[in-house]
Amino acid sequence: QVQLVESGGGSVQAGGSLRLSCAASGYTSTSPCMAWFRQAPGKDREGVAGIYTVGSGTYTDYADSVKGRFTISRDNAKNTVYLLMNSLKPEDTGLYYCATGVAWYSSCPSINGDDYKYWGQGTQVTVSS
Repeated sequence: QVQLVESGGGSVQAGGSLRLSCAASGYTSTSPCMAWFRQAPGKDREGVAGIYTVGSGTYTDYADSVKGRFTISRDNAKNTVYLLMNSLKPEDTGLYYCATGVAWYSSCPSINGDDYKYWGQGTQVTVSS
């Protein structure tokens, strides 16, 4: 059974940093294609960052709103994907989810939620001004 467990959320002031973790278990623990999404109250879910590891290469994609501030990475030995968030803004507030289970790797790295089958429960990030 696939399980994704996010952690690392919290409350910070604008300009601060957080590092989110997503621990994966089940057959997708070695899935090459994973991503982070977020959802703010009253807003649609938004793709934040995606990562695709194939051979010796790692490819990433980011939403324009987080480019230069967020970094997605993975530790395959720990079956964990990370999201390092720097220079946080109040508009970054939301529930952050990780996802995996892409049917077609040709779409990876992907920040399109429709591409993913498995989702975690989320971790809350609150940024105050």
